[in-house]
Amino acid sequence: MTPEQRAREFDAADPLSGYRDRFTLPEGIIYLDGNSLGALPKATPAAVARVVEQEWGGGLIRSWNSPDFGGAGWFDAASRIGSKIAPLVGAAPHEVIACDSTSVNLFKLIAAALSMRPGRKVILSEPGNFPTDLYMIEGLERQGLATRRLAEREGLVRALDSDVALLLLTHAHYKTGELHDMVALTRTAHEAGALVLWDLSHSTGAVPVDLNAVGADFAVGCGYKYLCGGPGAPAFAYVAERHHANLAQPLTGWFGHAAPFAFSDDYEGAPGIERLLCGTSPVLGLAALEVGVDLIAEIGVGRLYAKSQALSEFFLECLVALDVHLDLVSPPESGARGSQLSFRHPQAYAICQALIARGVIGDFRDPDVLRLGFAPAYLSFADIAAAARHLAEVLASGEWQRVEFETRAAVT
Repeated sequence: MTPEQRAREFDAADPLSGYRDRFTLPEGIIYLDGNSLGALPKATPAAVARVVEQEWGGGLIRSWNSPDFGGAGWFDAASRIGSKIAPLVGAAPHEVIACDSTSVNLFKLIAAALSMRPGRKVILSEPGNFPTDLYMIEGLERQGLATRRLAEREGLVRALDSDVALLLLTHAHYKTGELHDMVALTRTAHEAGALVLWDLSHSTGAVPVDLNAVGADFAVGCGYKYLCGGPGAPAFAYVAERHHANLAQPLTGWFGHAAPFAFSDDYEGAPGIERLLCGTSPVLGLAALEVGVDLIAEIGVGRLYAKSQALSEFFLECLVALDVHLDLVSPPESGARGSQLSFRHPQAYAICQALIARGVIGDFRDPDVLRLGFAPAYLSFADIAAAARHLAEVLASGEWQRVEFETRAAVT
């Protein structure tokens, strides 16, 4: 049986196949970059248009208030959407807020952790973590507030000493997809007296996560990958309820005030997760994000993860059937990786561009990684079989050697 024949059988039995029609997907495109920017839900344009035309255009400033006061509920949007994200990451509704970017939320929570661990300045992470995570630590280090310490994965436990205030790791590695053991690392960090901050940007909406079950202290995540909130969508932040009373974040903007419309000269933080807010909420971005969150919640992360594992396993089987040999840098066991497969090749960038020219959109991660994401909400097994065949043909024909595929764009 050919890969295409097997794909037809898998698609016929796929309980999620109907959700493909809930997304806008260009004709002739196989989109394997949903781990970087999720596809557009078909309901998003109308939702954003409603906010623009009716709530902004008609309601004007009144739309900040709740419907009880004739408004559209803009003021509470960050909390409302955060409460919808919460069950996707194993949190209580009042422990998650949708706001700012992942980078800004990292800065806020790293600083908050330092204030909770006086006498400790070390932030422990790993080399090769997503750059913004490391850059945020470095920024605090330049201010004399933190000391960055990096340890390879196998050395993280040994590096957790009495100087460590915070362990900061990304659950699913952005380049390889390798998953950390959240339970074991969180427990070990706590035994050393450190707090733990998990970056869930490549997990939320794709991999089951249970922050409260593992005892996590803090987490951040991205809104524009698997949650399909659109480019630059607001991110989210999680703080375990036990830390709310002692949460002191450095960006004390007016939206995080206990009574922002009292317009006091002095800052008093809101009593709960709202203390993480800073400036005025980005209403249009939140409106788009809410559509994606609702759709992913409807499908269910457990079902999405099961299908993503099946898609990635099928892709590897297709490569074997097509006699394609590439250096897999993702874990070979599907349960040990997120919703992606990454391959190392010295000409990975040119191969990626050759695939894009054929309508197969993946991406490249420096210096030599071809990264293919499997967003199961809208990918079919037929897509996977076709993508594998395109990759086999690109490699066999050598078409990646064309000059136009060697010039790097600003975004890879």
